[in-house]
Amino acid sequence: MPAPPADLPELLARCGRHEPAAQRQLYARYAGRMLGVARRYVTSVAEAEDILQDAFVKVFTRLSDFRADGSFEGWVRRIVVTTAINHWQSGQHRRQQLLLDDVPEPFAADADAFDRLGVAEVLALMERLPDGCRLVLNLYAVDGYSHGEIAELLGIQESTSKAQLSKARKQLTRLHQQQASYLKL
Repeated sequence: MPAPPADLPELLARCGRHEPAAQRQLYARYAGRMLGVARRYVTSVAEAEDILQDAFVKVFTRLSDFRADGSFEGWVRRIVVTTAINHWQSGQHRRQQLLLDDVPEPFAADADAFDRLGVAEVLALMERLPDGCRLVLNLYAVDGYSHGEIAELLGIQESTSKAQLSKARKQLTRLHQQQASYLKL
């Protein structure tokens, strides 16, 4: 990961003083990447934009909480992910959708097929996953959360997180195989 711009500490100080120009500059610097993060957790760009706006409100109101122990971008990313999860839990999507009964067990598939998928293909297929599977897969495989952290964030058992990840991978493989079969027709 590249080093943060040298002007970041000054920009953060100006944002801490509630300078609108500095806040716009900080938003412009990180909004594109963070919209991509938010977009992985929802099914529409409009929802992702709402999450992004809510997350940046939190960034600006909690700026004094940033301790520079890690990267600022990582801190912002964590806020975006948490905001997306909160959106998912409080809106039309409920935590109950994480129940394992909601996702039918897919047939046994070629285990290596998932490993052969490209990034863009995986992201497109992920949008077709059931919400619980997509959420756990994003948190674990893309954003690097452990199953323990996912369990805590979502209020589920660690074993449920592991099962959802396994089901997500199987579903991705099945969706990929269906897509490949369709393209051969």
